[in-house]
Amino acid sequence: MASVTARILVADDDPKHAQLIRLYLEREGHQVITVGDGRSALDVARARKPDLVVLDVMMPLVDGLDVCRILRAESSIAILMVTARSSENDMLLGLDIGADDYLPKPVSPRELTARVRALLRRTGKAEGSSLVLQVGDLEVDAGRFEVRVRGEVVTLTAKEFGILELLAREPGRVFTRAQIIDKTFGFEHDVSARTVDAHVVNLRRKIEENPADPRYVQTVYGRGYRMAGH
Repeated sequence: MASVTARILVADDDPKHAQLIRLYLEREGHQVITVGDGRSALDVARARKPDLVVLDVMMPLVDGLDVCRILRAESSIAILMVTARSSENDMLLGLDIGADDYLPKPVSPRELTARVRALLRRTGKAEGSSLVLQVGDLEVDAGRFEVRVRGEVVTLTAKEFGILELLAREPGRVFTRAQIIDKTFGFEHDVSARTVDAHVVNLRRKIEENPADPRYVQTVYGRGYRMAGH
């Protein structure tokens, strides 16, 4: 089954657990933002307007239940509560204050991704819907597999599109060549760092006004590539 592409906020004060959830969701093709406390969860949710929040109950500054109450009062965002508290009363409390679903720890990867898919469908983020990522005059339409620069459609290969979409999902984040290979080329063999560089060169020729001084796909020397953060 094809996954639904969405922007997801993961709020969990356990960095290892947050990264684990992030890994599962990124494998489904989602853009994932992680934070470690309730106050940051509220700030990021208001600023980035994610499609869904995976929300731990026990967090510093503002606990997950209060975050859930506040977010539900402000919007209809999908909320999946994740917590070590697994009693029926805790589950009912979470649902009563506005959570859409409740998942106890330890989290099963298959169950987590299935619950997320179901919530996204239920809240109107239907399969194949268009998520348009925009950085300046550059638009990456993930649903239509289309790229536009200053309104003009640019034709990319599948690999070029995959690299561009990966970078555009998290502007400012540096992706190493190994990460790009893992997330874009999948299980293909004999893919080297030089292969990534070659695709980036071709990509820049198509989307940059001056490929030698790129505005969008930037090189971070010694580390990898990133999308400009503005």
